[in-house]
Amino acid sequence: MPQAPRIELHPVNQRVQVHVDGNLLADSTQALELRETGYPPRHYFPREDVRMDLLTLSETTTHCPFKGTTVYFSLGDNKDIAWSYEEPIESMQSIAGMMALYENLDD
Repeated sequence: MPQAPRIELHPVNQRVQVHVDGNLLADSTQALELRETGYPPRHYFPREDVRMDLLTLSETTTHCPFKGTTVYFSLGDNKDIAWSYEEPIESMQSIAGMMALYENLDD
């Protein structure tokens, strides 16, 4: 029996929004859902659908062997709540420059 891929990308066929501290930070009908073994699904948004003017680049970076090097963004006191793979590995080019955000921070 073939093993499921570690990472799968799926277009989201509905509007996806992310609110942080009562502010609408992302609003898209073009999001991708990234499903990675061992992690909750994450939405990746085109930058034009994210309020980049509210985010500041963080000094934090991490590296994922399956996606590449990550840069992080903060919103005020909410540190590292968004991230992007600026130059992902070859097999993950479809998320290059897209933004992922921790969701449900208002809950």
